Amino acid sequence: MTPDPTCCTPDTTLQRVAEMMVEHDCGEIPVVDNVASMLPVGVITDRDITCRTVAKGLNPLTLTVADCMTTPCVTVTPDTSLAECCRILEENQIRRVPVVDAGGTCCGIVALADIAPMIAAVPQTAQTDERGVIAKASD
Repeated sequence: MTPDPTCCTPDTTLQRVAEMMVEHDCGEIPVVDNVASMLPVGVITDRDITCRTVAKGLNPLTLTVADCMTTPCVTVTPDTSLAECCRILEENQIRRVPVVDAGGTCCGIVALADIAPMIAAVPQTAQTDERGVIAKASD
């Protein structure tokens, strides 16, 4: 898990969010309702920007995150098991998922690349109860 990910709001410009992706070397940024509450309302990916604006002939320099973000926001918690996290990623056909704390505040993001080494290292019979593995994925 990447703790304290950079987040944006629905009114962030697509140009700014693209700059944030470059600055933080990431392809997805959680979208929060506001920076005070940090409650996730969606995500914006590099693919969202490409497929929902550029490929449709729209000018991304004139749009905001709200114009092409993915909603609703699928999330996990730091205590989500490895198996459950994998199921959520697969079921939703996503490669990254925001992590929320008990209050629903965005506290991290976990990527398939974070957990793939853990999946490979866990014997198949032991993959059923890996509670807390999301919080450990940053180790």
